[in-house]
Amino acid sequence: MRINLYFSLILLIVISNCGYQVVDKKKLQTFNILEINTKGEKRINFKLKNKLLSFKKENGKELIILDINSKKTKSIKDKNIKNQITKYQIDLDIEVSYRKANQSKVNNFSIKQNGAYDVSSQHSQTLNNEKKLIDLLINNISEKIIDQLIVNFNDL
Repeated sequence: MRINLYFSLILLIVISNCGYQVVDKKKLQTFNILEINTKGEKRINFKLKNKLLSFKKENGKELIILDINSKKTKSIKDKNIKNQITKYQIDLDIEVSYRKANQSKVNNFSIKQNGAYDVSSQHSQTLNNEKKLIDLLINNISEKIIDQLIVNFNDL
């Protein structure tokens, strides 16, 4: 009994002091977004552009130009026995091309996100569900874009 108490106390001390810290993306970011050009879905591009500009760093070493092409696909995910739609699925395909402002070499990557939302009895609530899902997907995509750019510019 006493050995279990000592063992659990030592284990608790060792685990609670592991030394890991959360990485701040602003510290790893060595670039500054100079310009963002967009094509495709206007609403998605507007929100994505605003999210990416929030990561703007004024004293970045390298200036980059982003070209974003977005595509939204809405499809039926589920139907009930009465053949009424109960869920929709939204797929967002984002293609990102970036280059340094003083160079002409262009690099590309793409990000795909999808999600589903429920159809409500009121049409306005269904539209709100769709907007909330799109906002959530855009937040995830903007985080992935910044992460990918950090990896590419820092060569981690």
